[in-house]
Amino acid sequence: MYNPKDSYKGLNVDKRVAVAFTGPSGSGKTTVVEKVARILIQTNKVAIIKNDPKDKAVFDVEGKDSDKFTKTGAEVVVTSPTRTTYFSQREKTLDQIVAMINDFDILLVEGLKTLPLPRIAIFRNKIDESYFSCSEAIAVDDSITISDYNIPKNITILNLNNSSEIIEWINAHAKEI
Repeated sequence: MYNPKDSYKGLNVDKRVAVAFTGPSGSGKTTVVEKVARILIQTNKVAIIKNDPKDKAVFDVEGKDSDKFTKTGAEVVVTSPTRTTYFSQREKTLDQIVAMINDFDILLVEGLKTLPLPRIAIFRNKIDESYFSCSEAIAVDDSITISDYNIPKNITILNLNNSSEIIEWINAHAKEI
């Protein structure tokens, strides 16, 4: 959970940057992205992309107008005084999504491990070494004994419970997009 005392001055950005988070189901990716976003949003415009590889997310209420419109297969935009929601029936590339969002300083991506972005793999209880090939850093907690694993020297090890340390890594490694 976000702790207001865990403040951070924000990223040193004068350009738009992106970083990705990956890891096994249940590892804590969403929690990390949420904590980092809550801190960064204090001084930066933050956007988040969440990958749903099993297409199981539900975005609307059965029977409501937007649900009916979405079920037609059309591209649907729902607007209100406080938000705009876009329901798309077509897969989008990262460039297309970035163009839609457009107004941000930092883009946090959860999943999509094939995207060419700097990536932090998140682990609890055990490390899945298959993530090493697509990650520049790993974030772990005390449930993992690092010495039990052969972690490549080019991978930075971060404390999963230290949002400031993760943000410092993002500040140094995020990719301009």
